[in-house]
Amino acid sequence: MLSVVVSGLRGRWASFLGGFLALVLGVGLLTATGLGLAAALDPPAHAPERFASSPVVVLGQDRLTVEVRRGPGTALVSRPLDRPQPVDTAVLRELRDRWTLTENPADVRHPDAVGLDAPAEQVRALVGDRARVLTGAERRRADPGHERDGHELTGLNALLGTAGGVAAFVSVFVVASVFAFSVALRRREFGLLRTAGATPGQVRRLLLAEATALGVTASAAGCALGGLAAPPMARALVDRALAPEWFAHAVGGSAGWPYHLAFWTGLCVALAGAAAAAHRAGRTGPVDALREADVDRDVLPPGRALLGAGLLAAGIGLLVWTYATEPEALLKRKTYTTLPMLLTGGAALLAPLLARPVARLLPVPRGGAVGLLVRENGAAAVRRTAAVAAPVLVTVALAGTLFGASESVALAKETEARERTAAPYVVEGPGLRIPPRTAGGAVVAASGPTSLFVRDGAEAVVKYQARAVTDPAAFAALARLPVVAGDLRGLDDRSIVVNEEFERRRVGEEVEVWRADGSGPVRLRVAAVLARGTGDNGPYVTRAQAPGSVPDRLESDRPLPAEAAANGAGAAPAARNEAAATGLRLVLALVLLYTVIALASTLLMATSVRGPELASLRLAGATRAQALRAVTGEAVLAVAIGTVLGLGVTAAVLGALGAGLAALSAPVVLAVPWAQTGAAAGVCAVVAVAASALPAWRLTR
Repeated sequence: MLSVVVSGLRGRWASFLGGFLALVLGVGLLTATGLGLAAALDPPAHAPERFASSPVVVLGQDRLTVEVRRGPGTALVSRPLDRPQPVDTAVLRELRDRWTLTENPADVRHPDAVGLDAPAEQVRALVGDRARVLTGAERRRADPGHERDGHELTGLNALLGTAGGVAAFVSVFVVASVFAFSVALRRREFGLLRTAGATPGQVRRLLLAEATALGVTASAAGCALGGLAAPPMARALVDRALAPEWFAHAVGGSAGWPYHLAFWTGLCVALAGAAAAAHRAGRTGPVDALREADVDRDVLPPGRALLGAGLLAAGIGLLVWTYATEPEALLKRKTYTTLPMLLTGGAALLAPLLARPVARLLPVPRGGAVGLLVRENGAAAVRRTAAVAAPVLVTVALAGTLFGASESVALAKETEARERTAAPYVVEGPGLRIPPRTAGGAVVAASGPTSLFVRDGAEAVVKYQARAVTDPAAFAALARLPVVAGDLRGLDDRSIVVNEEFERRRVGEEVEVWRADGSGPVRLRVAAVLARGTGDNGPYVTRAQAPGSVPDRLESDRPLPAEAAANGAGAAPAARNEAAATGLRLVLALVLLYTVIALASTLLMATSVRGPELASLRLAGATRAQALRAVTGEAVLAVAIGTVLGLGVTAAVLGALGAGLAALSAPVVLAVPWAQTGAAAGVCAVVAVAASALPAWRLTR
C-alpha cells in the first residue's frame, strides 16, 4: 500500500499541488495568527513607566463593584471605570504621615496614583478597600498608555481571530474541492483497481493515506512558513498603529500551542476533505466505474446534499431569528462575519445542484456553435462547472457580505449622526471652548462623552456610553433625536434620556445609575425615551451627572466664534475603524489567494484530461481558435455562475441587515460593494481563462 501511495503522489503531483499550496497557506496563517494571539493574550512583563522607581503604587479605585443577585444568594460584579478616581484624601494623609510619597507635581492636590517605598502588606493593611495597591508588573496599570494598549489588543485579537477563522473555513472547502474533483477524474483508475481485486476498503485507505501524506507535509511546511511570517506581520501591525509597540518584539516567543493547533488543524482539514471523496470512490463497483468514467451522474451525494441544505437552513434560520429577537446584533461585526459563512458553505456544497439551472438562465452569445457548445457543456459537465463555481462563490459572497455589511453599518451610523441635529454648524474635537451665551445670540449645544452604569435586572450591571449635555435648553432646541416617548425639554440635573435598551424606560420612572467615576448610585427620572438606532442614541444626562466630562462637540444655529472651534476638527463624519478595515482587506486578499489556487488547480486538472474531447471537436470541423474559445468560455461561464450565487448570498445578508436597521428605527442605507465583488470576479475570470487556455492550447497543437 505504501509503495502505491508514494508512486501515486509522484505520478499525480500536479493534481495535489493546489490542495498542498492551499493547506500550506492555511496552516501558515493559522500559525502566524496563533503566535500573534499568544503574544496578545499573554503579553510580556514590562517595566512600569510612571512609577518605575517605586516598588509599591497606590491607585485610586478604577472599577465599580456592585452587589447583584446570583441564584439564592448574592455576588459582587466589577466594571471598569473610564479613568481611576483620585486617591481618597484620608488615605493620602495617612500615607504621607508614615512614608515619603512619589507624586506627579501636576496633580499633587488630587492624584489618581502615588508611589512609595514601603512593605506592600503594611500598605494594604492601611489602605484596605479604599484604593488599590499594586506591585510588580501590575504597577503598569497606573501608566497613561495602559488603557490604550488594552483597546488596541481588543481590536488586534478580533483581527487575528477573524483572519485565522476564515483561513480554516476556506481551507476546508478548497482542499475538499480539490480532492473531490481529483477523485472524479480518477474513477477509471479506481475501476481498474477494483477489477484487479481491490476491495472498497482498500480504495478508501489508499485515498486517506494520500491525504495523510499530503496533510503531514503541508502542515509541517505551513508551520515553518507561519513561524517565519509572524515577526514581519507583527511589525506591519505596529507600523499601522494596530498594535502596541512591544507587540513587534513579543511575537514568535516560546509559545508552542500555536504550532500544535495549526499542524493538527491542517492534518484534520486534509483528512476531512478526503473522507467524503474516499467514501464515494470506494462505493462504486468496477463495471460502473469503467462504464461511467466520463459521464456526470450522481454529482450530489446524499451526505453532501444533507450537509449543504442543513448549513443553508441554519444560516437563513439564524438570520431570521436574530432579526426577530435581537435586530441590533445584525449590526455587530461578530454576526455579519460568522453568519455569512453558514450561507456561503451551504451554497458551495449545493453548487452541483444549483449550477445547471443557473447556467441555463445566464445569457450566452448565440451567434454560432461555440456559444451553444459553451452553454450545453457547462450544463452537462456539472461536476467540472461546480468545482470551478464553488470557490468563486465563496470569494464573491465573503467580499460582498463582509464589505457590504461593514460599509452599510458605517453609512447608517453617519446618516443617523447627521440626522440627530438640526444645527447647520457642528464642530467636533477635543478641548472645545464653549462660547458665552451672548455670543451673537447663537444657540449653542455642547456635549461630551461620559459613562453610566445601570442595573440590568437584579443579576447584572451594564456600562453605557452616554453623552453629557451642558445646556439642556439648547440641546432640546437643536436635537432631532428619534423620540418615541416623553420630551427632550424635560431633561435636567435630576433626569435622564434613555433608549429602548433600558429595562426601565417608561417616562416618569426612576433609573438607578452610577456615574463615570463610580460615584452613586443616584436615582434619575426618565424624561424621554429614544429608539435604539445603530447604538449611539443615548443615554443623555447633564454635566451634573458626568464628573470629568469635557465637551468634544458643539452644535450651533449660527457660525461659531473662531476661538470656540480653535481645536475642533470640523463637522467630519464618524471615523472608520481602521483595524476592522485592515482586517477585511486581509481577509479578502486571503480568500482571493485561496480561490486563485483552487481555480488554477481544478482547471489545469480538468482541461488536461480533455484531449480526446478536443480532438473530436477538431475532427468535427472546429478550428483551433474555436476549440480554445469553447474551453475558455466554459471557464468564464462557471465563474459567472459562482458570481451569481455569491451575489445571491450577499443579497440575503444585506437584506436581513436592512430589515434590522428598519426594526431599530435607524436609517436604512445599504452599500453594495460592487468594486470589491467586481474585482474578485474579474480576478477569478482572468485566472480561469489562463488556467484553461494553457493546457487546451497544448492539447490542440
